[in-house]
Amino acid sequence: MSGHSKWHNIQGRKNAQDAKRGKIFQKISRDLYQAAKAGDPDPANNAQLRLVIDKAHAANMPKKNIDRAIAKASGIGGAKFEEVTYEGYAPGGVAVMVSALTDNKNRTASAVRSAFSHSGGSLGASGSVSYMFDRKGLIEILRDGLDKSEDDMLMDALDAGADDMKATDEKFQIFTDPSNLTGVRDTLQGDGYELDTAEVTMIPQNRTAVPEDKAKQYRHLIDELTANDDVSDIYETGILPDDDDEE
Repeated sequence: MSGHSKWHNIQGRKNAQDAKRGKIFQKISRDLYQAAKAGDPDPANNAQLRLVIDKAHAANMPKKNIDRAIAKASGIGGAKFEEVTYEGYAPGGVAVMVSALTDNKNRTASAVRSAFSHSGGSLGASGSVSYMFDRKGLIEILRDGLDKSEDDMLMDALDAGADDMKATDEKFQIFTDPSNLTGVRDTLQGDGYELDTAEVTMIPQNRTAVPEDKAKQYRHLIDELTANDDVSDIYETGILPDDDDEE
C-alpha cells in the first residue's frame, strides 16, 4: 500500500504541474494570437510578437504550439478563427467568463456547456456576468532584480499615463484604460523597464469565496476548460479556500 500511496502522490504532483503548465501555455498562446493579429504575423516585422515568442521559449512551449497560435491569427491553412465569449456560473455562485478562439463555434459551445454541466455549474446569456468585471489594460513588471521603490514605480507609471498600480512581493501590476495600454507600454519600455505582461484583461470587481464543499467541482470546471484547445482565457471571481488573494 505504501508503494501505491507514493505513486499516487507523485502522480498527483505531476497532474498539478501539468495543469499549471497548461495554463501558462494557454495564456502565451492567447498573447501570440493577439500580437500576430494586431500586427504582422512575421516576427521579423513585429517586435511585440518577438517578445511573446521569447516568453514562449523561456517557458519551454513546444514549437508546434507557437506555430499553431500564430497560424490562427494569420489564417494559414484556410481556417478562419473567431473570438467568442461564454458567461456562466461555477459551483458556489462564482461568475466565470470564458474567451475562446475557434474555427467551429458549435463544437466549442458544446464543449464549454458540457464543462459547466459536468461540474454542477450553468451557462448564462450574454451579459449575465460580464457586468461584474472591468475591462482593463494590465502591465506587469517583476520586482526581482529591479531597484525601484513602490512610490518611484507608481510615479513612473502615472507619468506614463497609467491609472493605478498595485504592488505584490513578486511584481508591480499597472492598470490602464484599454485604449492607453499601447502608449503606457511603449513609454515604460522606453524608460528601460522589462515588461513581463502587457495585455487587455478582465478584472473582477469583487471576489467570491468558493465553499469548501464546492471546491472540487470548481477546480474540475476550471481544469476542463483549461484543457480545451479552443479556450484562450478564463476570467473568474472565485477564491478557493487555500488561495492567496492576489487581486
